[in-house]
Amino acid sequence: MNVSVENLGPCKKLLRVEVEAPAVDAALEEITLDFQKQVRLPGFRPGKAPRHLVVKAYAPQIDEEAKRKLVAEGYRKAISDQKLRVVGQPDIEEIQFSKGRPFQFAVTLETAPDFELPEYKGLPVKREMAVVTEEDLERALNVLREQRAVYLDVAREVKEGDFVVVNYTGTCEGKPITDTASTARGLTEKKDFWLHVAKDSFIPGFTEQLVGANAGEKRTVNVDFPAEFAARELSGKKGLYEVEVAQVKEKALPELDDAFAKSFGAEDMAKLRAGVRTDLQNELNYKIKRNVRDQLVRELLKRVNCELPESIVLSETRNVVYDIVRENQQRGVSKETIEQQKDQIFSVANNSAKDRIKAAFVLGRVAEQEGIKADQKEVTQRILMLAQQYQIKPEQMVKQLRDRNGFAEIEEQIISAKVLDFLELNAKVEEVLPTANALAQPT
Repeated sequence: MNVSVENLGPCKKLLRVEVEAPAVDAALEEITLDFQKQVRLPGFRPGKAPRHLVVKAYAPQIDEEAKRKLVAEGYRKAISDQKLRVVGQPDIEEIQFSKGRPFQFAVTLETAPDFELPEYKGLPVKREMAVVTEEDLERALNVLREQRAVYLDVAREVKEGDFVVVNYTGTCEGKPITDTASTARGLTEKKDFWLHVAKDSFIPGFTEQLVGANAGEKRTVNVDFPAEFAARELSGKKGLYEVEVAQVKEKALPELDDAFAKSFGAEDMAKLRAGVRTDLQNELNYKIKRNVRDQLVRELLKRVNCELPESIVLSETRNVVYDIVRENQQRGVSKETIEQQKDQIFSVANNSAKDRIKAAFVLGRVAEQEGIKADQKEVTQRILMLAQQYQIKPEQMVKQLRDRNGFAEIEEQIISAKVLDFLELNAKVEEVLPTANALAQPT
C-alpha cells in the first residue's frame, strides 16, 4: 500500500492512499464468497447459487462492500503507519475502483496539534488561605430566613421595602404598550401583580411613586423606560400607568431559634449553624481548588504555542455561543440586544473555545506522558452520579451515553480531572491571604 501526505493548513492534511491490485482482488473475492453464502436466488438453496450468477445479480453491492472494506482497512493502516493523531470525522473521496487494478482514495482529515510538551511540574500557583467567617455564616442564615419569610397584610401606608399587590394598565405615548412593543403584553396590563417597593424594582422609578398609598388607593405613575430596557421598542420612551394598590404587605422573617432550625431538619440551632458552616467551608474549598486549577491551566497554555483544528474550534465556538445566548436570555436580555452584540459574543466565544480545546490537547498529552487513565470503576461512578443528577435509572443513563457516544467524553473528563490533581500535587504553591470574600463571588 502506498501513502502520501500533503499539508493543507493548520492541523489539516490530505492523505492519498493506493491499495495494490492483488489486495483489491482479494477483497472482492472475500466479499463475493460472503454474498454467495448468504443470498437467495430463485431455483437454488441458500448458499448454493453458482458464483457467476451471484456476481451477475449483486455486482454493484459486492463492489460497494469491497470498497468499504478497502477504505476502512487502508485508512486505519495509513494513519497508523504515518502516526497521525486524527480528530473529528475524515472526508473520504474515492478516486478509482475496478477489478485487477489498484484502488485509490483520498482522505481529508484534521489532526491533533503538534507541539513540544513544556515542563509541567513545579507550575507556580497561589492558593488563598480562606476560612468561613461569622459574617459568611450570618449571611447564609439570613438566606435561609428569607426562604421562610411570610408576608403579612398591614393597614397602613406603603413604605419603602414593603411588598404590594397591584392591578395596572399601561400606555406609551397615549397608546397601549403593545402597540409599541407587541411582545410586551405583561407591561400593558396585570392583575394581582406583586411588586417589591425598592429602587429600580420592576420599571425604574415605578414603585417609588407608590410610597404613601393605602390599600384600595389608585395612583397615576409616570416612568421613563431606560435606554437599555429589555423591550427594545420602549427604550428611551415615556410610559404612563394607572395603578390600583390592592394590598400592602410587610415581610416578616422568622427568629433564629430551635423551631427555625427544625424547619430545615436540624435538631437545634447549634446543629443548624454547624451544618451551614460545614456547607460553606465545602463551597469555599471548592472555589479555592477551582481557582488553583484555573491558574494551572493558564500557566500551561502560556507555555504552548500551536495551531488548532479549525472544525473543532468552530464546533466548540457554536457551543459557547449557545451558552452565552442562553445565559443572557435567562437574565432577561432582549433578542434585539443579543443580535446587536452578536459580533462581540462570537469573538468572546471563539477565544474561549480555543482555550478549552488547547487545554484539552495539552492535558491529554500530560496524561499520556504520565500514564494517567480512567479505569472502569471511575467511569461507573461517574455514570451513577449523572443518573442521580438527572433522576433517571443508571440503565437509562448508559443508553443515553451510548446513543450519543458519550463514554469517551466521560473518560476525557475523568482523565482531565486526574491530570489537574497531578499538576496541583506537583505545583509550586504559594499560600496567600484572600483578595476578596470568595463566598460572595458567583460560582
